[in-house]
Amino acid sequence: MITKTSKNAVRKKRHARVRSKLTGTSERPRLNVFRSNKYIYVQLIDDVNGVTVASASSAEKDFGLESTGNIEAAAKVGELIAKRAVEKGFKEVVFDRGGYLYHGRIKALADAARENGLEF
Repeated sequence: MITKTSKNAVRKKRHARVRSKLTGTSERPRLNVFRSNKYIYVQLIDDVNGVTVASASSAEKDFGLESTGNIEAAAKVGELIAKRAVEKGFKEVVFDRGGYLYHGRIKALADAARENGLEF
């Protein structure tokens, strides 16, 4: 019998596998990415203390782009999170791509974050 699994279920399984090996600390937080069809969200998470240090998303009111779910928006979110992280004193992070392939919007976000001062 063949069972059909959704793309999101497969992504969640992959994310759980990656998360078992990745943790963010107070010196080097985890940069977590979630993308939907409409928006892209990023959080800097300190897993030891269980707190979100900083966040950015294309759903923010003062985002400024007409389209919020494309590569251009992802790059702007990467730029925003890098600036907010550097303001709070974080230069190094652990990149958690959330089970998504490192391609397209995820890659654009990561590249923009690196260009604006984050190291991972």
